[in-house]
Amino acid sequence: MILPIVAYGDPVLKKKAKEIDKDYPKLDELIDNMWDTMYNAYGVGLAAPQVGLSIRLFLIDPAPFAEDEELEEKEQEELKNMRKVFINPRVIEEEGEEWAFSEGCLSIPEVREDVFRQPEITIEYYDEKFEKHTEKYSGLVARVIQHEYDHIEGILFTDKLSSLKKRLIKSKLANISKGKINVDYKMRFPLAKKAR
Repeated sequence: MILPIVAYGDPVLKKKAKEIDKDYPKLDELIDNMWDTMYNAYGVGLAAPQVGLSIRLFLIDPAPFAEDEELEEKEQEELKNMRKVFINPRVIEEEGEEWAFSEGCLSIPEVREDVFRQPEITIEYYDEKFEKHTEKYSGLVARVIQHEYDHIEGILFTDKLSSLKKRLIKSKLANISKGKINVDYKMRFPLAKKAR
């Protein structure tokens, strides 16, 4: 089932999410719905706060990035086979020299900006079967994980922008929160009702 994606301005996107256990109600169904929602919106990642739930859960499938012909074959393969669920994740380490990449977000449609992130991470998490993993990722996979991880920490990519960039996109963000935007996927706008 496709869920509405929560738009910029909703308080759930700014809250630090809570851990869950394997008895979380209808977890498998929620994960299935999140996959449906993400693919319907042509996303490469989706965090539970983006569907209105303040829990430490996100999923990624960065396969669309594998079509970039500038990437090495090894990285293209890694991107194609990286469909994963992260439950109660904890970033243990971020390493390397920060690099910029133009990021967007399903909760902030039509806004893309360069965000600086470190290229390598080590993360501890549980998968959908509640098996624990500690893994290292780099490049675009690491970036997608960092972006989604920020969501469960209550951080949006726009929070990482300079004050000048934030001022330049301020009216766009205000319009998104009011629902004054055309998107081809289901969204929930926090200020849309008040604006009418």
